[in-house]
Amino acid sequence: MVRSGVFGNKMIKKMDFLKIHLGDLIEKTVEENEIEISRICKFIKCTELDVHRMYESKGLNTEVLLRWCKLLEYDFFRLYSQHLILYAPASVNNDFMIKKEKKTSLPQFKKNIYTKQVIDFILEEISTNQKTKQQVMDRYNIPKTTLYRWISKYGK
Repeated sequence: MVRSGVFGNKMIKKMDFLKIHLGDLIEKTVEENEIEISRICKFIKCTELDVHRMYESKGLNTEVLLRWCKLLEYDFFRLYSQHLILYAPASVNNDFMIKKEKKTSLPQFKKNIYTKQVIDFILEEISTNQKTKQQVMDRYNIPKTTLYRWISKYGK
C-alpha cells in the first residue's frame, strides 16, 4: 500500500497507523533534515551505537522519544494517538447504559477528535475499495453522519 503524503515538512509514504515502527520513522526524518550523528548523540545523550539501535527499534522509551521529538521538531507521540483513534476497541456503552463519570487525576481527552491525516487515510481506504463505508464505520466506530460529512467535504 504505497501512498504519498506529508510527514513533518517532507513528502514520504503515508503512515499505516496499525504498524508503527518508530526507529524507521526517526531515521528517515534524521536523513531528511540532514542532522549529524554527533549532534544527535549530544542531544539524546547516547552513543552512536545507541542511535543505530534506536533506528532498528520498533518502540522507544518515552523520555528518549520526547528528546527525539524536540530534536526533530515532530510529535511522534501523535502517531500513537492516531492509532488509538482508529484501532482502539469500541466503547461497551450503548443507548441502554449510562456512562459513569470516572474520577481520575489524569487529563481526559476525547477520542473522537480526528485529524485531517486520519480523515484522508479513511477516505482513501474507501476510494481505493480497500474497505466499504460500512466496514469503515464498523472498524473505526465512526458514526454514519460523520463519515458522509467527510465524504461530502473532503471526497474527490
